[in-house]
Amino acid sequence: MKETPLSNVERDFLLAAIRSGKRIDGRDTYDYRNIKITFGLERGCCEVQLGQTRVLAQVSCEAVEPRNARPTEGQLYLNLELSPMASPGFEPGRLSEYGVELNRLLERCLKDSRAVDMESLCIVAGEKVWQIRVDVHVLNHDGSILDCGSIAAIAALSHFRRPDVTVVGETVTIHTPEDRDPVPLSVHHMPVCISFAFFEQGKYLLVDPTFKEESVMEGNMVMAMNAHRELCTVQMTGGMLLLKDQILRCSQIAVIKVAEVTELIKKALSNDAKARSEGKKCGYAESLPRRRITTSVAEPQRVDTTKSVEMAQDVIDRADEPVQDLDVKSTLLDAGFRGIGEGAANTWLIPDAENEVEEDEDEMEDADEEEEVDAMDDGTSDVAARRNQTSVSQTRVAEGYHSDSSEEAETVTLNEEVLGGYKRPPVDPSADLDLSVALKTSQIVSSTSGPPAKKKTKRKGKKNK
Repeated sequence: MKETPLSNVERDFLLAAIRSGKRIDGRDTYDYRNIKITFGLERGCCEVQLGQTRVLAQVSCEAVEPRNARPTEGQLYLNLELSPMASPGFEPGRLSEYGVELNRLLERCLKDSRAVDMESLCIVAGEKVWQIRVDVHVLNHDGSILDCGSIAAIAALSHFRRPDVTVVGETVTIHTPEDRDPVPLSVHHMPVCISFAFFEQGKYLLVDPTFKEESVMEGNMVMAMNAHRELCTVQMTGGMLLLKDQILRCSQIAVIKVAEVTELIKKALSNDAKARSEGKKCGYAESLPRRRITTSVAEPQRVDTTKSVEMAQDVIDRADEPVQDLDVKSTLLDAGFRGIGEGAANTWLIPDAENEVEEDEDEMEDADEEEEVDAMDDGTSDVAARRNQTSVSQTRVAEGYHSDSSEEAETVTLNEEVLGGYKRPPVDPSADLDLSVALKTSQIVSSTSGPPAKKKTKRKGKKNK
């Protein structure tokens, strides 16, 4: 699967940022990304993170026969694997030209520079020697794979321990870690690779380029060096010509960066050795940051209780004060019943009641206006229908019919014209109810032939609350 190429807009943006002395990740021209070195639970296992680039190195050993040309020297084998998990451009099963180039550079950096003492790996000259194998797996590719791989490989070699061996006559005994402590490898120096990217025929230089910066660069140079300022290897790719001053400037930058990286490796090794000697937990699980939302352990906190003590004392002092006698009046309600105190008026629903009254008044005014318009349009064509409605309404009023629904109802006003000149006497609330007046009024209304004057309004039913 091929990698997705950068668009012209992205390419122009990257080049414009480089010309202005800026980088997309916020670094300066000669800045290195953050390096994190983590050792596994087993010896010889190391993971290095260089920004978003992640590489895992694992060291193993095996007793084999030596080469005929070097019967007293051990063997060092390096293998770098580019898995599709790291980048979609890497193919599984076989190495591409880029993978072969990285393998050769890693061998030149560690093996050809004699970073590990090969003669110390000899068990029996011409018969048995130790073969050290370093497998470097690229977990994520975001540029500078060789830089991250060289750090992981040399850190894993320094962290590795081979089994102890005893030779008695022709008998070779390889002891387990339980019988004897493993023996560390003899590492002479720690070579580290530093990558440089060139743009516009070497006019612009970047240290530790990212994947996108590598996609737009015109040339690349890898320089391997140790803390003793010894140059181990130099590799340049791309059809570019560099001046002597440019190469010397890169070497001066590499001296500073290699010293910083070497100190990080030594510090990580010492921290791991200290944790193992003290019996503390170590490995990848312990190195991962823990992001907890809740926890069962609460840190002790200091609480200022000065005000609490004062408030408690104030409550105690008030409790000692005598209770005041309240003057409570009682009212005789009935035989054996007395009322103590009176409750205040309920004011909870007063605003709602006022709103309902205002709404009813507005609706009545609107209904009056509609009725006047309807009366002008209809004329006298529906006089008979009005008479029938009037008689029904009067009958319901006489029978004491009341409706609690929210539907429209008709209200009939009984004036002197409807009652045939009969005037209703004033009602005395204290007098007894006389039904003969209601019956007489009903007879008068039924015998009247003139159209009654009526007013049609909307009545809003009472709401039960």
